[in-house]
Amino acid sequence: MKKSLFSLAALLLAGFSATAQEVKYEEFDLDNGLHVILHQDNSAPVVTVGVMYDVGGKDLGGTPETGLRTGFAHFFEHLLFEGTQNIERGEWFKIVTSNGGSNNANTSLDRTYYYEVFPSNNLELGLWMESERMLHPVIDQVGVDTQNEVVKEEKRLRYDNSPYGQFLFAVSDNLFSKHPYKNKNIGEMSDLDNSTLEEFQAYFKKWYTPNNAALVIAGDIDTTEAKRLAKLYFEDIPSGEVPVRNFQKEDPITEAIDAKFYDQNIQIPAIITGYRTPGFAERDSYILNMISTYLSDGKSSKLYKKLVDDKKMALQAGAINIPQQDYSIYAIYGLPLGETSLETLLAEMDEEVVKLQTELISEKDFEKLQNKFENQFVNSNSSVQGIAASLATNYMLYKNTDLINSEINIYRNATREDIQAVAKKYLNPNQRVVLEYLPKKDEN
Repeated sequence: MKKSLFSLAALLLAGFSATAQEVKYEEFDLDNGLHVILHQDNSAPVVTVGVMYDVGGKDLGGTPETGLRTGFAHFFEHLLFEGTQNIERGEWFKIVTSNGGSNNANTSLDRTYYYEVFPSNNLELGLWMESERMLHPVIDQVGVDTQNEVVKEEKRLRYDNSPYGQFLFAVSDNLFSKHPYKNKNIGEMSDLDNSTLEEFQAYFKKWYTPNNAALVIAGDIDTTEAKRLAKLYFEDIPSGEVPVRNFQKEDPITEAIDAKFYDQNIQIPAIITGYRTPGFAERDSYILNMISTYLSDGKSSKLYKKLVDDKKMALQAGAINIPQQDYSIYAIYGLPLGETSLETLLAEMDEEVVKLQTELISEKDFEKLQNKFENQFVNSNSSVQGIAASLATNYMLYKNTDLINSEINIYRNATREDIQAVAKKYLNPNQRVVLEYLPKKDEN
């Protein structure tokens, strides 16, 4: 299953997730609180059924008495494919593929999303399978033990043995001291090892309820029939008590935090500056998307052209806004080339930020920047699957389903002065972590 991952390679490939134009949809609530979103597109005989749960890596398992456990939401991303009362263990994927479909799931620190893509004549099958996942999952010791080994192997492959695989973890661990964003989304293996079956069962009961979820049905559907089927398969699932989060607020960072992290999988060090920035629904977070694109999107971007192309001081350099619901992370990074020191590279990176804070970017650069976002908007949500995910995300996390049509206006209405003001507000030396990401020292 595809996971929410962060590595140096992901930094280079990541961009902001835009939304498509003129997406029509309907939405309503079932009596048990499940929110349903329908999008009809009969251009191809394909349908996506997705369920997004308002639970992510920030939501810990266990109890204060037994100990709070990280990694539960990600663990359930795996566990809820084990089987149900009516789908035998190991049969889930066979049912999907034998009916011409595909499926996947992904977990972030803020939410979990499951979906199937089927030929449209199998809409009912997709709805039945997701209702089974919600109502009748088999959560037993065999499944827990099996998936515990799967998660351990994933952690080894994706993070422990991957160059720069601990990148985000090292930044988050220093940016956050109170909020659970300081924890790894995949969790600590000791937490999963020490968790009991009863703790997993209690976690499911708490978070995976219809009134803590959104169902999206998108593609080649008849909306009247889709409504009927949604009610048929989901309306009788009992609702639960909606969990209440009460995370501690982080104190502002007022003095730079210097940190080091050692990675046994690398030979070339990196320098990273990390800033704690607003949640992704805030307008300033959108402006930070623009700043990261300006600094590092493409070979003509400021950081790449200066440090990699012109001065040949870096192998790689870039910036990215990592969007999260409660606090986002803004990161600027560079890998030195040759004899360039991390200190020198940091000074060169900082120089570009100071320019943003003291000078308006040129009209030409600003026009190019807005054209990029306009182009992303026009070309986004090119698949029914992408539209389904955007609709669910906008409803669940942004509390505004219609962002799928209106989000581009935030970028269209931005100004050069906004870019300067946001850079001044958030990207200051006393508000950050400065992380030296270093090859692990030889212990011999």
